[in-house]
Order: sequence, then C-alpha cells, then structure tokens
Amino acid sequence: MTDTADSKIPDSDRPGSVTRGSVTPGSSTRDSVTRDFRSYLAALEELGDLQRVSRVIDPDLEASAVTRRSTENGRPAPFFEHLKGVEEGFRMVGAPGALSSIPGHPLARISLSLGLPHTTTAAELVERLARAGTGELLPPRRVPSAGAPCKQHVLTGEDAGLDRFPIPVVHQGDGGPYVNTWGVVVARTPDGRWTNWAISRIMQIDGRHMTGLVLPGQHLGMIWREWEAIGEPMPYAVFQGGDPGAAVVGGMTVPTEVDEGAYLGAVLGRPVDVVKCETNDLEVPASAEVVIEGRLSATRDAVEGPFAEFHGWALPETSPQPLFGIDAITYRDDPIWPLAPAGRPVDDSHVAPAAGISAEVVSELRKAGLPVTSAWLPLRAACFWTVITVPSDWRDLLPGMDTARFVHRIGEVLNGTRVGRLSPVVYVLDDDVDPANDSDLLWALATRVHPSLRQEQWHGPIMPWYPCFTEEELHGGWGAVVVHDALLPAEGHGRAPQATFEGVFPADLRARVLAAEAGTPEAEAAPGA
Repeated sequence: MTDTADSKIPDSDRPGSVTRGSVTPGSSTRDSVTRDFRSYLAALEELGDLQRVSRVIDPDLEASAVTRRSTENGRPAPFFEHLKGVEEGFRMVGAPGALSSIPGHPLARISLSLGLPHTTTAAELVERLARAGTGELLPPRRVPSAGAPCKQHVLTGEDAGLDRFPIPVVHQGDGGPYVNTWGVVVARTPDGRWTNWAISRIMQIDGRHMTGLVLPGQHLGMIWREWEAIGEPMPYAVFQGGDPGAAVVGGMTVPTEVDEGAYLGAVLGRPVDVVKCETNDLEVPASAEVVIEGRLSATRDAVEGPFAEFHGWALPETSPQPLFGIDAITYRDDPIWPLAPAGRPVDDSHVAPAAGISAEVVSELRKAGLPVTSAWLPLRAACFWTVITVPSDWRDLLPGMDTARFVHRIGEVLNGTRVGRLSPVVYVLDDDVDPANDSDLLWALATRVHPSLRQEQWHGPIMPWYPCFTEEELHGGWGAVVVHDALLPAEGHGRAPQATFEGVFPADLRARVLAAEAGTPEAEAAPGA
C-alpha cells in the first residue's frame, strides 16, 4: 500500500501525460499543457501536489473524509485508485480546486486549471480574469463526436443509470449521495441566446433521477425560469472533468448572459473543444470524464438536501427543487470522478468563487471610472468579505474627492450590481496591503477600521446562504451590505510609516543586514558591520 505524495502514477495508469520541453527558471511545461482533466492531474503530480491512495476507498463518506483531512491540513489532492462497490478502473480525485500544498503557491491548482503558471499570485489571477471579462470572448469549437474521449462508452434508455458510478455520500446527514460537487451543469435558454455553465450541487434520488439547487438568483435558476414559463422540461447536461478550467469558471460569477465556455476561451487564449450531446443539442467538453444528459422538470417535484455548505455549517435545511431525469450517460475509459466536499474554509467551494467575484468587482468599478488596484474575497472568511484596494494616487485621479465620497461611490456602484451584493461586508483599503495575505489583512482591519464610524449600509437583495443574517432577512431575501471606509490619510497629512524592517530603518542599514544574512563580502566591508 502506497499513500505518499512522492510515489508516481505509473505511465500505464497516469491520469494524463505531460508534454516535455524547455523549462525556464520559475516555470515549467506543466504550466501550459493542462488541456484536459488528466493532464491537469499529471501536472499536479509532477509538482508534488497529488497523493496516490492505493488502498480500497469507500465512496460512502470515506473518500470525502480523506479529502476533508487533505484540505484542512494543506496536503496534496488525494487520488483514489480503487473504489469500493464499482467496477475496477473507476477512480476519483478529491479537492481538485482547493488550495495547493506547494509551498508559497496556494493558488497553483486554480492557476494551472486556467492555463496560468502555478506561481500565479492572487492579484495576477484577478487581473487576468478581469481583463478576459472585458475583452473579446472566444466561443467553444465543436469537434466531431467520433473519437471524442467522452464518447468511449454510451449508455441510453434503461442502461443509462447511476448505479455503476462511484456517487459519493459527502457528509454525514446529507439528504443522499451527491452526483455533483465539482462537475458543471450546462443549460440554455429556450431561444438559444444564452448557454450557462455552472457548478450546482445535485443529489441522487435513484439510478435514473436526481435533484439539485436551482435558485432564482443564480444563472441556472434564471434559465430554468424561462422553461418553467413555457411549461416545458429544460434540456441539461452535467459533465465531470473535461477542460480543468470549466469547473473553475463554472464556480465563478461571470456576468449574466455571458457564456462561460466563451469566457473560458478568452482566459485560455484558445477555444474549448466541445461535442454535441447524444439526446439534446447542448455541447460538452470532448475530453469530459463522464457526461449525464436529460431533462429538468418545469415544476419543483423533489426535495433536495440537506447538504453541508461553504459557510462551514451543516444546516438541516431542505427545499423543493426540480427533478433531473436521465436520458443518456457517456464516459471515458477508466473515468475519474472529481469530489469537492464543501465545508469550513478553505476548500474548492471558496477558491474559484473568490477569484471570479473579485475579478468582476474590479471590472465593475473600473468601468465606472474608479481607480482600483485589486480586490479579493478572503478565503478563510468563507468569501463573506470583499476587500478592495486602491492606488496611493487615487486623490490625483479623482481631484477634490475625499475618502468618504470615494467609498460612497464604490458602495453605490457595487449596490447596483449583482456581484456587488454577494459579500455582506466590504472593506476599502490602500494598496500597501495585500488582501490575499491574511497577516496583512488582519493587521489592517484591526488598525484602520473604525468600530462604529466611516461605514455605510446599502440595503437590497441578498442570497439565502449567509447565516450571519437574521431568519427574517434570509426568508425575505433582503438585507444590508456594509461598506467600510478604511482608507488612510493622504501622505503628509497624518499618515505614519509602518513599523517594519522596510519602514523604520535606514536604507544603508537594511542593506548591511541583508548582506550579512546572505554572507556576501559587502557585509564585512560595510561600516559598522
């Protein structure tokens, strides 16, 4: 039995292969060849961020328990080679979109998924996504179904059942096994104008039926409402695996009526190869591991939940939801099923949404003519906070505006957008703080946020998954987003230097200290050394 991160998956059983070539310092061919889920997993393995688990694992809670231990302790993603109760060869990987175990590069999994170097920082990731969202989109490219990996096995009619697959029970107390935790739901409006890719939890009812969250305020719910209005079941597809960026983008908040497949193409700089489904006109990535096709009822006929969620609580809530009927299932040889057990931060349910929401916040504020350096939803705050940083010269760019009016304008813009109301609390800080650095952020919030002043409340619609609101607010869907003005005074008007190595020691002394640490000749020759 080998359960170590150092052991390598044999070439005959690797999740994928990696094209080798020239490697420059600080980069790797691994950072640019993750064109499908298997090559992505191979890249993680090569970086030491994938751990083989060769003992037999039960999809009923055990796989999820091992994965939670992995995410809660900063370990590599667990790759389960042998699963109880299913055909040999079916495999599962946990936490494919969680924080990475690679020292110094926590966002490596998300970055690699989007075709970026594994060394990408939070600020670089947000900037890339923000620019992709405001640039030219690149729609998916349909390729022939013949030879597509996702069509290696085709099940239709009575054969199209879930029982042969490792559908995991994710948390004790869940309403049932959950088919979808890191797969993508594909839906299209009746008139064909908008195709949406979204991550939405889906629970198995029996071998031929599922149910899942279809919330009115989310894109999947918006599209379903159009089918409900005409009284017809909505064609859908759910795919697992495929292009690794699909699940990342599916977990983001892309603007309404923007196709995630085209947005992903803009991020990658290449179109995603897709094939037509067997029983409807929807398209899915040609390299998908498993594809489930069918129709979603136009009425809420099933009970979904409970399911522990990203806020970190296992709430006993259920709700009436539509029924997913299954018409066909296609899959690859030896399919790999992704598992993302949501819970207390940080796991897959936090990282992609933080990046996507942050990017859209930046885009919306810049579109309104406001200078913004970056934004970030702190992961360990379960994405309940949005932190916006602004450049030191914002007063020059907005002459005559003080901090109160500047922050009021930020709140006004955010309150007018869906994305601006996804976090109950917003902080506006100077960009001498890295909002993705928890040490930086906690110090800044503690020393710059007034306990009761310099804040505004913006009342409006809220999403129903924030337990910090009252029951009345949650059921009414209405509450406040609080925006905090935590900006410092202008330079020369009461702003003190930071009491750090860089902030309160002379440059020549800092140079000597650094030279001494490095053991360079300058340390011995420098005065006072």
